Amino acid sequence: MLEKLKEVEKRYEFLNSRLCEESIASDIEEYKKIMLELKSLTPVVEKYREYVKIENDMNEAKDMLDAGGLEADFREMVREEFESSRDRLSVCAEELKILLLPEDPNDSRNVIVEIRGGAGGEEASLFAGVLYRMYTMYAESKGWKSEVISSNPTELGGFKEISFMIEGEGAYSRLKFESGVHRVQRVPETESQGRIQTSTATVAVLPEAEDVDVQINPADLQIDTFRSSGAGGQHINKTESAIRITHIPTGTVVECQDERSQYKNKDKAMKVLRSRILEAEREKQQNAIAGERHAQVGTGDRSERIRTYNFPQGRVSDHRINLTLYKIDSIVNGDLDEIIDALITADTAEKLKASTEEQL
Repeated sequence: MLEKLKEVEKRYEFLNSRLCEESIASDIEEYKKIMLELKSLTPVVEKYREYVKIENDMNEAKDMLDAGGLEADFREMVREEFESSRDRLSVCAEELKILLLPEDPNDSRNVIVEIRGGAGGEEASLFAGVLYRMYTMYAESKGWKSEVISSNPTELGGFKEISFMIEGEGAYSRLKFESGVHRVQRVPETESQGRIQTSTATVAVLPEAEDVDVQINPADLQIDTFRSSGAGGQHINKTESAIRITHIPTGTVVECQDERSQYKNKDKAMKVLRSRILEAEREKQQNAIAGERHAQVGTGDRSERIRTYNFPQGRVSDHRINLTLYKIDSIVNGDLDEIIDALITADTAEKLKASTEEQL
């Protein structure tokens, strides 16, 4: 590990020296590329230098203890310094292992979130609306921007399905573990007997694909226009501004009808199409690598779930990490950090375990 860290530090110093070259000042793209790499290397180099300093302090204390001849009080002070440095060195080494884990190249990207009502009829659609509100409130708390791409609202205020973009630094790194089936247990407003109903909604979180990620041949696209449908808006059903794009080779179909402008709807639909195709390719690669397979969204059946929101008990349980929190009101109002932090910690632990096993 230390040899690898030395190479990282050399690369870091080389990039810094490159920034001082006159040619870089006029090459904006190269400058951006260097700054991006420096941004990723800086935390590793800073932690490595901290490790080296702690190690030097520990070795210096050890040499003094081994040499002997110290007065009792001073010897005790040096011994405490040695033990403190040894403990800090161990912690620092673990932090370095985490920093050296391969980064998900999509972590810094914006995301497209797709929510669909699953089992449970109208109550499932209402729950899809709850999840949409939860994620947009979380985005707002992070200073991220959210924008609806397409929606199919119901008369009671829910959504049969809704897709939306969340734009912000690190959005995918925080939201990528939300993909899966979410289950709700509560008494519907339409239930006169006070019986608890169980419903589900599926969530898919896709990293936004850039043009360079997915090359789409225009000849492979079938583009249809139609009149928008659904609740609200005077422009609804007036013009054929809604867009449906079918990617013929994969059979992927994307619709967008949220904007008045046909051009804007087409632009949004193409973003979703590229992201879905990129995600499908990513899943193929992951499925081919043993031990790195991520769970699919599934069918929306009640038995396929990653998380349960139990309103009568006021709890939210994430079944992948056996985490239960009794703060459902704050969670559905966008307070997701505790759950997301726990998921990231569990994922990091699994990666560390896999990395250790590979080295053995």
